[in-house]
Amino acid sequence: MRLKSALWVSSYLKRVNQAGAFAAITNRGDESAGAVYLKINRLDGSVDFYAPALPGIDATSIWRQWELRKSAAPEPEIDAWLGKEKTMDPDLWIVEVEDKSGRCHLLDEELVSIDP
Repeated sequence: MRLKSALWVSSYLKRVNQAGAFAAITNRGDESAGAVYLKINRLDGSVDFYAPALPGIDATSIWRQWELRKSAAPEPEIDAWLGKEKTMDPDLWIVEVEDKSGRCHLLDEELVSIDP
């Protein structure tokens, strides 16, 4: 069984803040099972956007897994996509991390690489 979304987000915020970056919830979703999206704001108008990996990629894992959907994307583009997504799924979470280098996502072990 996977950690509840609220517990995962709380833990993630602590890890990021302890690593020296700033993280905050910009949309609070369903406490138990809301999807979590991550925006790594590079503070130059661009963001790296991480989304939950599709369940079929590794259905045996109890850990949350992520895929990098967009790298150095214009922030308004990602915000527009998330706005549309919120209309379809009001239970989603959005966590934003401010980090100029874009390295402080802390997802290295949970990233899934998808080959085209």
